[in-house]
Parts: sequence; structure tokens; C-alpha cells
Amino acid sequence: MAKEKQATDTAVPADIKKLSFEAALAELEEIVHELETGEGDLDKSIGQYTRGVHLRMHCEAKLKEAEARIEKITIGAGGAVTTEPLDDA
Repeated sequence: MAKEKQATDTAVPADIKKLSFEAALAELEEIVHELETGEGDLDKSIGQYTRGVHLRMHCEAKLKEAEARIEKITIGAGGAVTTEPLDDA
């Protein structure tokens, strides 16, 4: 049962999935700032922390999507310009 709860806790909520990378990052920065100040009650802080984790996961997923779409421009021996997937290295 604990594993089921943990699995649902890590699922990114639908409202966060709709956010752009920039909007999610801005909200995450706001949450971090609020948590760093230590203001607010414990329950609210825990809720914000959980939302922050989901925002971080969403931002990481967006970055991986962008990375997968980036292509490297290469110039062949004959001067032909082509593209190929960007290396992970």
C-alpha cells in the first residue's frame, strides 16, 4: 500500500502538465523563495514542497523533450549541409 501511495505522489498533476517550461520554472522559484523564508504553517509548506517536486519533474521532462528535438548541423565533404541528432556526450 505504501508503494501505491508513493507512485501516485510522484505523478505530475494535470494542471502542471499544461504549464510551459517558463511558467513552471517561475512558480517553482516562487515556491522555493517562500519555503526559504520559513513563513507559513507546516501543512502549507509540505503542500508547497510536494508541488515543487512536481514542477521540477515537469521542467526536467520539458528539457528532455527539447534536448531530443535539437539537431546538430553538419557540413559534409562535398559542402552539403545536413542535420543529425545531437550526441548525449
